[in-house]
Amino acid sequence: MKNFRLVPFLFLLVTLPFMAAAAIDTTYTETNVVLHTASGDISGTLTIPTGAPAKMPVALIIAGSGPTDRNGDNPMMKNEGLQKLAYGLAFNNIASLRFDKRGIGESKAAGKTEADLRFEDYINDARGWIEWLKKDQRFSKVFVAGHSEGSLIGMIAAHNTAHGYISIAGAGRSADKILKEQLAAQPPVVKDSSYPIIDSLVLGKQVANVPKMLFALFRPSVQPYMISWFHYDPQAEIKKLTIPILILQGTNDLQVKEEDANLLAKSNTKAQILLIKNMNHIFRIVEGDRKANLETYITPTLPISDELVKSISEFVNKH
Repeated sequence: MKNFRLVPFLFLLVTLPFMAAAAIDTTYTETNVVLHTASGDISGTLTIPTGAPAKMPVALIIAGSGPTDRNGDNPMMKNEGLQKLAYGLAFNNIASLRFDKRGIGESKAAGKTEADLRFEDYINDARGWIEWLKKDQRFSKVFVAGHSEGSLIGMIAAHNTAHGYISIAGAGRSADKILKEQLAAQPPVVKDSSYPIIDSLVLGKQVANVPKMLFALFRPSVQPYMISWFHYDPQAEIKKLTIPILILQGTNDLQVKEEDANLLAKSNTKAQILLIKNMNHIFRIVEGDRKANLETYITPTLPISDELVKSISEFVNKH
């Protein structure tokens, strides 16, 4: 059992439209901003296009799972996907705000203990940022763009608050189902021991006696968070949205599949769906094998998909 490991479920003056990135750019300004919450401050970066009209749309960019910061990076890998997305939107006169998750980066002081953290904390942080942006008179409309786990956080937070919602590589199934799917590839003893624990957590019941080999995954201190996370079904949540919806999914994503995007789109038939050929989970176009795909996760110099930036920009400007 030494090899048992759960793959985490897990972003010159421009005259041409829909450019995704540039090494040095003067078409935007960035400001550090803070959201004050009852349990600590959440830090973010507000990116404003220079030369934009007095009123412009703004996108709240929400990072995915794990210790991910505002740029889409974590201690194990640097890809700057979310930062590049913000810059790509700025090139198209769309402002954005991206932020360090609570407990991460400059939001570290807002971190809760593992036993106290709940999925709702992330939802409430996103809602707080939406309201913060809506109070800024420079912004005509607020759009929510959630990546990976941030897709679920964003779709819940956007309900009755935002003007539009964008899912990027978002799961179409609840986390308990995805976790079971990941564990299905493990030896039978792992799967057979894990499934009853997951079923109990889905019912809101913690499990006191966790096998030693599964303790890292189902330790008692993390179970309350998992219970809160398992509670939300993306298909049910996206049905609640009456605002414009754009669902984006790459066809070379190692973590989230086309099936997930299709499940989301079927759950809200008014949603627009776009599959981006060869785009991976962190927005890079990859035509090679799995090794080539994974190498992009630690190569921040690579540009992100032009089609990703173009589709989001067109969606925001249309609505």
